[in-house]
Parts: sequence; C-alpha cells; structure tokens
Amino acid sequence: MPERWTRRSDGLVTGCDPGSLGRVTVRRKPARREHCGLSIWHHRDMKLPGVLSRAKQSLPGVTGVARVDRRTGDLLRRIGRGDVVVLDQLDLDRATADALVAAEVAGVVNASVSISGRFPNLGPEVLVDAGIPLIDGVGVHALREIREGSKLRLHGGIVYCGTKEVARGTLQTPETIADQMIEAKAGMSTQLEAFSANTIEFLRRERSLILDGIGVPELRVPMNNRQVLVVAPGADHVEDLKNLKRYISEHRPVIVGVAGGADALKEAGYKPDVIVGDPDRISTDTLIAGSEVVIPADPDGHAPGLERIQDLGIGAVTFPASSNPEDLALLLADAHGARLIVTVGFQATLREFLDSGRSGSNPSTFLTRLKLGSKLVDGKAAASLHRTRVSTAAIALLVLAALVSVAAAVAVSGVGATYTDWIVDTWNDGVAWTKGLFT
Repeated sequence: MPERWTRRSDGLVTGCDPGSLGRVTVRRKPARREHCGLSIWHHRDMKLPGVLSRAKQSLPGVTGVARVDRRTGDLLRRIGRGDVVVLDQLDLDRATADALVAAEVAGVVNASVSISGRFPNLGPEVLVDAGIPLIDGVGVHALREIREGSKLRLHGGIVYCGTKEVARGTLQTPETIADQMIEAKAGMSTQLEAFSANTIEFLRRERSLILDGIGVPELRVPMNNRQVLVVAPGADHVEDLKNLKRYISEHRPVIVGVAGGADALKEAGYKPDVIVGDPDRISTDTLIAGSEVVIPADPDGHAPGLERIQDLGIGAVTFPASSNPEDLALLLADAHGARLIVTVGFQATLREFLDSGRSGSNPSTFLTRLKLGSKLVDGKAAASLHRTRVSTAAIALLVLAALVSVAAAVAVSGVGATYTDWIVDTWNDGVAWTKGLFT
C-alpha cells in the first residue's frame, strides 16, 4: 500500500507505513538546533552527540575555544591551554608570542599581517617554532564573525566554526617566515632613522631623570655598593635564573623582580627585595612576599594598579616616567649606588631591540644602558663565569686516587707493618673504652 503521512497541529506526523501491516504509527517532528549559525534537524532517537563527535574527530586541523579581543593585553590575561586566540596585531612581537607559547594555546588567528616588512619582528618565528599554527591576515571582519567561546577549527589557512568557513588567511610556515624576514631586513635602516629621532625626543622629555636621576623614588632596601640582580619576563628568563643559582648563593645580591619576573623569582624559591611593575600583572602571593613595591606611573602621576595595592594593604611608591618597567628597575639600582647590576630576561640583540613590541621604549632602553655602562652584566655571562669548572665526580676521583697512592706507599715501605699495628691497637683501645662506658 502507498505510504501516506499527515502532519497534525501538535507537530506529530501520523500515517500508514507499508511495513506496518496497516497499523497507524506516529512519528515525532524532528527537533531543530543551532550550531555555529547552522540549523541541524535531528530525531529524538538519533544519537546526535555521538554522530557529531565522530564527525569532528575525522576533520583535519586543530580545534579549540575562541578567545577574541582587539586589545592584546586584555586578551593575554584570559587565555588558557588549548584556546584559539583571535587578535589584531600588526607585526606580532616576541613578548606577545612568548606569552602565547607559555599559555599553550592551540592556534593563533591574526586579523592583521604578522610581518609587515617594516623590520624583522620575532613573534611569528617564535610561534611556528613552538608548533603553534598561525593564520595570518584574515581581516578585521573575523573579529566580528567569530564569537567569544565558540569552537573553532584551523586547517590549511582556513578558520571553521563547525563546518562553516568564517575566515581565510595565510598559514605561516618556517619557509614563508624566512622569506618575509629577508625582505623585512631591508626596512631596518628606516627603523634606525626613526629610532634616532625618537631618542632625541625622549632625551628632551626625560633629561633630568636619565642624566641626573631626578625623580627616582627612595627605597628602604639598601643597595649602596652591593650587587643587584634584576629579573624581567623576557626570553629564557626561567632557565637563566636557574643557571644563576651558584652566583646568587655566593654573592647574595639584592633581588629585583620586574612584572612577571617577580612571579618567576617566587616560583624559583627566591623572595624579591623590590618589585617593579603593574600590580594587575603580578600575582597576589608575590606582591605580599615582596619587601617593597614600585609602581610605574604616567608622567601626569596616574599609576595603573595602585588601587589593587591599596586593597591589599601593601605599601608602595610610584615612579612617574615614560620609560618601561625594565629600564626603571635599572635606573633605581643605579641611583641607589649598586656596584654591579646583573640582568635576566632583557633584550640583547639588535633584532630584539627593534621588535615592534618595544618600539616605543627603545630610546629609554638605549639611553639607560648607555648611562649604566660597565655596571651592566648580562645574566648569561654571569652564569658562565660562576659555572663549576671541575665536576664533583672528578674531585672525588682525585681524592680517592690520592688515598690509594698513600696506602700503597705505606704498604711497600718498611714501616708499613708498624703503622698497621698502631692503627689496629688504637681501634681496639677505642672499642674497649666505649664498651666500658656501658658496663
């Protein structure tokens, strides 16, 4: 018999199924669900989660929860492991890339181009070397199309939400980055010219601070004629701090933590004597553990994070200047008479110096290092000078060889037996005296 079905007003469908021998059966109207803007109809008896799960497992690429924000600083505060970060940053700098790698994100989608060609910035290379997919230049519309918390999949330069393509860009590889970096090196001369002009302008604004130390706040921690270790959250700062363990135990320097470097010090088991940085970027336990807190402030006196310090009941001083926190920490140590300043996590190469994340503070860095001169020592160099040159095993082997040589000389000499008898008699007398104490 022919199959006939009728839809009822309550959403049910009734009719006669050829295989039902004339019995009337009822089918429930499929339910409609939304997923990434797509309509999905399913029957109540369908195991849809299992079907979707198997479909997702079979799709290539990496997946994660979207974290979307134009403000990179705010974005970095809420990212976590396995997230897909959607940002808009021209010339991705190394500091941002290091933060993304540390957070163990699954992938990065940049609305702008990560290498514009103005100069060889380091961020894309750091991400790709860490195995994190970077899709470049997807356009600002992606920030509107992709919603915070949605599930994304990245594959071959395309961004998917479910099965829907929401953005498309260039998937960066070591080869594409190398080619773009070669072209970007041609722009370094332009950046150096701009740097020269910015340095003159900065010196005009901060002449009294750089040359005379006017405006440096007083500290309770004594630094005069002492060595000072300044730790910033730069490249390899955790490893470099570990290598300085011998130096720290031997010289007992004043320890200064800059921003995230203060957290690294606490995690390594050290108590920062001075903390310099925005309190909103430093953990509460570290702030409480620090002996003194210095908050960088704008030239007009506004100090971001001061409210948090006041809520915690921690004493702090402000340091109004247009320099970055790392340079302010160096100026603090120099103004208070430090004899030697060892730095960890600071930029050391020309490429790092010209990285876009530091373009606004490069004049400060250049003039600060020029002022400190020979006082300033990189942490890697200090660790090399204090590295143990002879291993403990080699020393033990040398002592053992000396003992064997002495024993052999005594054994072959004529007085060997006499010394042996004397040692045996002394041992027996000692044992007898010990027994006498307990009888």
